[in-house]
Amino acid sequence: MAVESVLIINNYGKPRLATFYHSIPPAQQQLLIRTIFKLVSSRPDGDVCNFLDAPELDPLLQTGRPGDATKSKSKPRGEKGEGSSTISSGQERRVIYRHYATLWFVFVVDQSESELGILDLIQVFVESLDRFFPNVCELDLIFHYEEVNAILAEVIQGGLVLETNISEIVKQGGCIERLEKGVIRNLVLTMISDLHRNLAQ
Repeated sequence: MAVESVLIINNYGKPRLATFYHSIPPAQQQLLIRTIFKLVSSRPDGDVCNFLDAPELDPLLQTGRPGDATKSKSKPRGEKGEGSSTISSGQERRVIYRHYATLWFVFVVDQSESELGILDLIQVFVESLDRFFPNVCELDLIFHYEEVNAILAEVIQGGLVLETNISEIVKQGGCIERLEKGVIRNLVLTMISDLHRNLAQ
């Protein structure tokens, strides 16, 4: 799995979107969000790179990942031993983020993902949101939660990147919105028709 979670957090540490691609208990999710917010908000904007190793997240992300209990730490260089060694747990995950106005867009990924590729993916996600909601702001994320999740689902499914073409992402998001509006419209028309039928009797 490449992308483990996608978070949008405001400047006060309140999550506006929290998507996890493996099972984590809600209390642990909240602790993870607070920990990530402390990590990224303590770094000065523009003075440091937008990705960091986060070994302190490893205990919080262990739950629900197949094979986590059986992973062993790698041996120091030069030390010989039997069996295969894996990457030490402190190097498994990386936090990649961008700060836009009042929102932090944060992706937690494993080592198989390119940091610069994920930075571009964050930009694609933000531009898709901006095209879908002209001049997207925090209120759009609050009041249009389903649409934001649908746009994210066009970009990432099950932790894997599916689409990076902004026009295609927005087009599919628009189809979902039109479908929802059509269902609501049909429901209202049915209710009005039933009301007229009942009044006529």
